[in-house]
Amino acid sequence: MTTTALTGDYTLDTARTRIGFVARHTIGPEVRGQFEKFEGSAHLDGDDPANSSVELTIQVGSIQTRNARRDDTLRRKFLKLDDHPTITFVSTGARQVGESTFELAGDLTIRGVTKPVTVAFARIGAEHDPQGDVRIRFRGSATIDRKDWGVRWTAAAGLVGGKVALELDVAAIRRPGEDAL
Repeated sequence: MTTTALTGDYTLDTARTRIGFVARHTIGPEVRGQFEKFEGSAHLDGDDPANSSVELTIQVGSIQTRNARRDDTLRRKFLKLDDHPTITFVSTGARQVGESTFELAGDLTIRGVTKPVTVAFARIGAEHDPQGDVRIRFRGSATIDRKDWGVRWTAAAGLVGGKVALELDVAAIRRPGEDAL
């Protein structure tokens, strides 16, 4: 499917999307986790990717690392759930860097602190499904320093590395009639 044919407004397919992270631990294996609740939308402009945009809202309380005690610490101490229940990303620019690779720049807000981030994405699939929807998939990643967002809680933070790799496996849907063309 051509990039032009993908132009339109999309909704994140939360059942087929994974928003995850990996952080190094000084005395054990890497800590891997993901968020279970989020929503997002995108406008893709296949003729001029610079006109594309993305918005994402993640529910902090949905963090899962398969360790209830650690999850509670991440929610309450690291991410300050009570004061900041969401993490948001709002794109500020996009550019195509290869046939199916893109860079998406945007503002990432964690704990009320907003910093710029650039995410490298690769389009890994696009198809029309039997219902007439267009489904598109991207994989992306970025590495951030948690301290840039004030995530410094000291008792356990010394055991977790400052760099956090964000891992995104994104599926989005454009319904019939939502075409921009």
